[in-house]
Amino acid sequence: MRLLTLATTLAAAAAIGLGATYFAVTHSRGMDIVRLGAWQGWPRSGTTQADPYAAAAFARTGELPLELADGLLFLADHDTAGAPLDGRCDIRILGALPQSRLWTLTLTDDKGALVPNAAERHGFTSAELVYEPDGSINVSLSPRARAGNWLPTGARGRLRVALRLYDAPFSFASGAQDEGQLPRIVTERCP
Repeated sequence: MRLLTLATTLAAAAAIGLGATYFAVTHSRGMDIVRLGAWQGWPRSGTTQADPYAAAAFARTGELPLELADGLLFLADHDTAGAPLDGRCDIRILGALPQSRLWTLTLTDDKGALVPNAAERHGFTSAELVYEPDGSINVSLSPRARAGNWLPTGARGRLRVALRLYDAPFSFASGAQDEGQLPRIVTERCP
């Protein structure tokens, strides 16, 4: 009887441990996360100091993360108020971007695939965006065409925005980051 109890306990512990590890590797990019408003970044994911969960997640997907010296990736799947990004809504990305040599802003679905649309527009680079007079950005995400910097959402449900900053002078050593360093994401109208 004791042997059966011990075997059941070991099987349950192994199942819970393997399940938690699988969840951590498939639903996370690592534990070394930096949050700046609606944005999340993993500054050490492409370095030798990457935590084991980040290394396992990238090995599983085959993705090559940016080295901190090359650039930073920030992802947002919620707006600044905390609501999930919904492709049926009108959403704006507003504000100044940190100084960088080059940046890209890409719209994807919640799994990271480009959102198919008739305009074949999936993102902007720092060279092609029309800036506001003060140098800030104003990008519309909407299922309906908009004047200016518009990215079509295809009326998809959940969305994700990827912001890549190349050769940016960010420092995460102090542990204190200012939310104003990255643009705000505002849901303006939702059906």
